[in-house]
Amino acid sequence: MLSRLGSEVLLSVFDRIYIINLAHREDRRAEMQEQLSRIGLGLDHPAVVLFPASFPPDEGKFPTRGARGCFESQLGVHRAIVKDGARRALMLEDDADFAPDFHALLSAMADDLRKIDWDMFYSVSPLEPGPGDREIGDHLLQLSPEHTFPLAHFVGFSAAFSRRAVPYLEEMQARPNGDPKGGPMHVDGAYCWMRAAFPDLVVLGSRAPLAVQRSSRSDIAELRFWDRLPVLRQLTAAARRSPGVLRFLHWLRRR
Repeated sequence: MLSRLGSEVLLSVFDRIYIINLAHREDRRAEMQEQLSRIGLGLDHPAVVLFPASFPPDEGKFPTRGARGCFESQLGVHRAIVKDGARRALMLEDDADFAPDFHALLSAMADDLRKIDWDMFYSVSPLEPGPGDREIGDHLLQLSPEHTFPLAHFVGFSAAFSRRAVPYLEEMQARPNGDPKGGPMHVDGAYCWMRAAFPDLVVLGSRAPLAVQRSSRSDIAELRFWDRLPVLRQLTAAARRSPGVLRFLHWLRRR
């Protein structure tokens, strides 16, 4: 069980937490409520904002419909950060699970996260120092613009970053697909482009992730047969937490 002190430490670093969630995904809201309760928070906490995710009808100019939805959702979060006056905000996708040692990890890096004037904070996968990175204590790296990775389910932003991100992402969204200046793309790629365009951005990453991405049924990708049938859909939700049930579903598919 994660310590409830985790919420105090988290809110000492971030004054607002935005959780991106599709309105019809009650299952993910319930899972996020469970995750938040493990650290003494909840969806009803005044610092927590359940942000309505974009659910576009098609891919538009983006590579996929899902890429468009994620891009539009995160652009919306940046607009909200600016509008709400948040100083530092945490953005969570609704399929994020806090690491089992979340409190200990966050406590170990919290002083540096409070003291350093950073723009973006990644904590999505294990990190090792790369060329141009700078080690900060035992738990953090200041990342060079060349150190990139394709995940964005637990990312912190400063207000200054969001003020830059809104016009940058809006211009990217308006360009044609494949534009050499950067057209519509997956949002994690857009952040890589932005970091290259603004090398003065201070981007931190934690060596050990504070959150992992749980396996969950997609609303946008083509669904497998077990996600289309109501009874099997319930089994699949359990399977994504139980390898034994998942093996059973694969056996069922071969019958």
